[in-house]
Amino acid sequence: MSHRLLIVEDDHSLAEMLQLHFEDRGFEVETVPDCAGALTAARRRPDLILLDQQLPDGRGSELIPELRRLAPAAAIVMMTGVHDLELAIQAIQDGATDFIHKPVKTELLQQTVDKALARRPATAAHVPPPGQVRELIGRSDAMLAVSKQIALSARSNATVLITGESGTGKEIVARLIHQYSGRSGPFVAVNCAAIVDGLVESELFGHEKGAFTGAIRSKPGRFQQAQDGTLFLDEIGELALPLQAKLLRALQEQVVEPVGGTRTVPVNCRVIAATHRDLFEQARQGSFREDLAYRLEVITIHLPPLRERREDIPLLIRALLERTAARMERPVPPLDPAAERKLVAHDWPGNVRELENVLTQALVEARDGAITAEMIHLHGRPMPAAADDPLLTLDEVEARHIQRVLDHTGGHKANACRILGISRPALDRKIRKYGLRVPGRD
Repeated sequence: MSHRLLIVEDDHSLAEMLQLHFEDRGFEVETVPDCAGALTAARRRPDLILLDQQLPDGRGSELIPELRRLAPAAAIVMMTGVHDLELAIQAIQDGATDFIHKPVKTELLQQTVDKALARRPATAAHVPPPGQVRELIGRSDAMLAVSKQIALSARSNATVLITGESGTGKEIVARLIHQYSGRSGPFVAVNCAAIVDGLVESELFGHEKGAFTGAIRSKPGRFQQAQDGTLFLDEIGELALPLQAKLLRALQEQVVEPVGGTRTVPVNCRVIAATHRDLFEQARQGSFREDLAYRLEVITIHLPPLRERREDIPLLIRALLERTAARMERPVPPLDPAAERKLVAHDWPGNVRELENVLTQALVEARDGAITAEMIHLHGRPMPAAADDPLLTLDEVEARHIQRVLDHTGGHKANACRILGISRPALDRKIRKYGLRVPGRD
């Protein structure tokens, strides 16, 4: 049986080209040029709707909820010439199955249509609750793919593992998933590398009064604090092996046992974890449980480093300058073209977090004038590609990266911690572990 396809597109030439393409493949095709026609045609229950964003009488994305009501079993694929992460997330959240960018490449469109049809019927989407989080910024294909994964992940209660280098925005992604999930409880974040050794279990699972010296009263853990919400476990690769077993039990059985207690406490929270490490490589080395790694990566979202999406750097520069200038209660200074070229050319081992720190320093120096290239203070060398040094272990890579950040900050540990996204105690442990040199301390 052939599929019924509705094309909502006001560009007559494109609509005709798409019609011929899909009719050649056995589809029954109807085309309409505007929102009004789309709503009328949707009552005929098509199997698939290709929906343009910019239409003569409105925005295609605003039609999605009504199209979903009129044709609940239809797959909806948005077509847009605007690279907008928030639009992509919202479109999928409102019920779109997928989206594709113009100019349309027929081979990619066909693949998208095939996948969309395979996923019918679309499930109901959650409307995001009020509240703002720091947005993802970018128009690169990599970041648009991330935005799609965020929207699809928000529909599920499955555990999510967010991977990527330090400073790429893993917590922002976790907060967006929570925001679009519709969960009524809070977003609770825990940095597993920032908690003093020996207190991690109490922090996660809570403790009873008298469980240890200083436990003068019972305290709920982060699992309980995140009831009906989302628990974000950052730097999950730093969690000690004994606690990994207890975390696995909490995930599988949805219960926790407070330190010093004999009872189990039921919990209901969605867990999102993040790491800059390869958990399965850690498992092969014996420092991470393989069964926990599998349990955490039901859905995986990888954030690309900034050097792999240089086209996003100018957008990030402007957004970060506006945000930082507002925080400093001063106008946004102009950016000299040479300064922008210098920023775009850098490899950013500390990613967006490092870029924000560099721009903050430049803003301080600029005072009431423009930001010039001389005010852009960059240190360190580009990170080597994996192929340049294929025999490095993860520890060797981490040691080199931390040393580069320490050199970049001139030994300023607070700044190094901000770039690396770890606590001061965690940084001190790694300095001792790898025997690193701290500039200015010798």
